[in-house]
Amino acid sequence: MTPIWRVDVITTFPESFAGFLEVSLLGKARAAGTIDVRVHNLRDWAEPPHRITDDYAYGGGPGMVLKAEPIVAAVEDLRGPDAWVGLLTPQGRPLRQTVVAELAARPHLILICGRYEGVDERVRTLVVDEEISVGDYVLSGGEVAAMVVIDAAARLVPGVVGDADSLVGESHAGERLSHPQFTRPDEFRGLRVPAVLLSGHHARVEQWRRAQALHRTQRRRPDLLDRRAPSDEERQLMQEFPPSDA
Repeated sequence: MTPIWRVDVITTFPESFAGFLEVSLLGKARAAGTIDVRVHNLRDWAEPPHRITDDYAYGGGPGMVLKAEPIVAAVEDLRGPDAWVGLLTPQGRPLRQTVVAELAARPHLILICGRYEGVDERVRTLVVDEEISVGDYVLSGGEVAAMVVIDAAARLVPGVVGDADSLVGESHAGERLSHPQFTRPDEFRGLRVPAVLLSGHHARVEQWRRAQALHRTQRRRPDLLDRRAPSDEERQLMQEFPPSDA
């Protein structure tokens, strides 16, 4: 079986990915051959005998910088005709759900994990298609960021999530947060499950969920509604179903 989606990760800490790739949906999808995720040690492309991958920054300053030669060599060895090369960096394009969908639709990703003070700028010029940031904060390296990209995008690859319909109502799908969820028992410490969820009226349940997703988005992430304003139908649902967790 030819995998639908392939990812090559270039890192100086390949052991970081061991457990992450072996469990849950990713582990099952890899075992089934739906996706192919390979982790490569950057040192394999560094000059022997010491296999050095970083050096001091020109101009001085604290910290080390990943060298251009091994990264470029690794990308050139791994890059096929359909490959897209991304560099994980705080300076990149913010990883939103729309970006995740774009990456899931690409057949082959090569992800470069930054480290230390960053990578030699010539890497960006020579081999990087785009820089990606998973948030406005600083991580020790790009490994965790690469895991975020892989996990988020893999969920959208056909065959990875068993029930594809379950993706529709997830947070950030369609610029909305997810609605509140409940399970048994019906009452816990004086808090009851909303009656509509126990009614068996599937259409009303769906309307309630849409309304609660909108209420939650309005309170917690109003910026999402700025990008996609509620329709007249959605506004009507919000009036009909007040917030359940106000």
